[in-house]
Amino acid sequence: MIFTVLQVALGGAIGASFRYLTNVSVMRLLGPGFPWGTVVCNVIGSFAMGVLVVVLANTGNNKYAPLLMTGLLGGFTTFSAFSLDAVTLFERGALMPAAAYVLTSVVVSIIALSLGLLFARGIVS
Repeated sequence: MIFTVLQVALGGAIGASFRYLTNVSVMRLLGPGFPWGTVVCNVIGSFAMGVLVVVLANTGNNKYAPLLMTGLLGGFTTFSAFSLDAVTLFERGALMPAAAYVLTSVVVSIIALSLGLLFARGIVS
């Protein structure tokens, strides 16, 4: 168990560092007016999650999932896990649960972030 946790931690540190470098690079390239760095991380991370799920499963290398999927991609973008969950539901034919998952995750997360901002601003102000 501790080895798995260390894999996740190492992957997370690397992924978070890549996320930072990607955000800085994209902002320098495109400017700060829109969160393109986050979009780039989310799209790349989701694509990589799709590739890794297939490659690791087909090669019998799921032992690398904690390092690569949970750690690296989790540190780079948690959106990849969200995307995988949504597509998995869709592929299983669970269209309504997939739609509810996407809508709930996005809307509720935005509401939660807004409430967090209000809460923190109330404490800090």
